[in-house]
Amino acid sequence: MSELKKESENELEKKYREKVLPALFKQFGYSNVMQVPRLVKIVINMGVAKFGKDRSALQDSENELKALSGQKPVLSRSKRSVAGFKMRQGQPVSVLVTLRKRKMWDFLYRFINICCPRIRDFRGFRKSGDKMGNYTIGIQDQQIFVEVDLSAVRRQQGMHITFVTSAKTDKECLELLSAIGMPFQQTRVGA
Repeated sequence: MSELKKESENELEKKYREKVLPALFKQFGYSNVMQVPRLVKIVINMGVAKFGKDRSALQDSENELKALSGQKPVLSRSKRSVAGFKMRQGQPVSVLVTLRKRKMWDFLYRFINICCPRIRDFRGFRKSGDKMGNYTIGIQDQQIFVEVDLSAVRRQQGMHITFVTSAKTDKECLELLSAIGMPFQQTRVGA
């Protein structure tokens, strides 16, 4: 049984288990291995409220998110009307997908090694968190993902990608993601 599990492991998952976990355990001085931060899930969210009643644009966003995540996205709707945003109750707001376990590690591997180098003028992500041990980045264009068919793309669509971890602080979260291989900006000394 353990051999089957090891064969199905992703390279990043193996790297986390063999290298990152012991390094973080030692670095932060945890008393139990279960205290070491781990990646819990990845949530990908595409806002579609600006499309209004354009059903084809909404369908395009769903198809693109399905292609890059490997599972069917969920359509979330507004719970109440907000006149300032010209939003009616029940209007589509976003499509989102939550990745866990194998799909999460596969997506993270593709994101770090294939998608990040395709971002124009990319110098790394900023080191900031949400004060709860999670990390969210905004992507301006879905065309960095190789799974998206470029001939079918009609409009540029951005998204938010949230990496939910079991870390208690932003420092632990950033150390975890950095050790896994997330490309962060290098801080300059004396600047």
